[in-house]
Amino acid sequence: MDLPQHLKAVTLTHVRYRRGDHLGHFLAWISLVPVFISLGGFVSHFLFRRELQGIFFGVGLVISQFINEFIKTTVEQARPETCAILEACDSHGWPSSHSQFMFFFATYFSLLGCKGIGFWFGLKSRWILNLLHWSLAVVTMYSRVYLGYHTVVQVFAGAALGVVVGGSWFWVVNSVLFRYFPVIEESALGRMLCVKDTSHIPDVLKFEYDNARAARKNMVDSKSD
Repeated sequence: MDLPQHLKAVTLTHVRYRRGDHLGHFLAWISLVPVFISLGGFVSHFLFRRELQGIFFGVGLVISQFINEFIKTTVEQARPETCAILEACDSHGWPSSHSQFMFFFATYFSLLGCKGIGFWFGLKSRWILNLLHWSLAVVTMYSRVYLGYHTVVQVFAGAALGVVVGGSWFWVVNSVLFRYFPVIEESALGRMLCVKDTSHIPDVLKFEYDNARAARKNMVDSKSD
């Protein structure tokens, strides 16, 4: 039995780089940023925050991934020749799912900031956060070409699709679905899962901080009585 032909890697986390290539090692970790965002970011958000804006943000990323897979299987454009060394030739390359994910994320996150939704600490911090996730998006796109998983055309196609899908989904959520947020909050499932919408609160961090302090003060006062 030819064992290598019967084995398949999980492409989401299976990232290779040349031994001794420190830049390649760094970019290999950068390629895993979408995994960290998905598992570390959105799973943690649902467990501890349960904000409807964040939940629909995550739903949009899942929809974007389905769109990417549909296009890949329809177009069936091969990856660059280096895919043989990377053992990645059994999947298609156009458009790059990593680029699409990161540019969807950067676009949606920036639009949330423009709308004033989320944990914003003023205009200066907003620009810093925007610079951070757009930089990550660009470096992730570059890493896929540098490591040999995609061509330049494939990563730019993924980036463009990510911007379009991200912007479109943001419009759907905040122009169409937003009006149903109160209904979702008050539904039996919404109450059971404690989902909420705080996008109408200008400074959520300050609001939660003040309420947490007030609740603790009330608890101490009730005990002293």
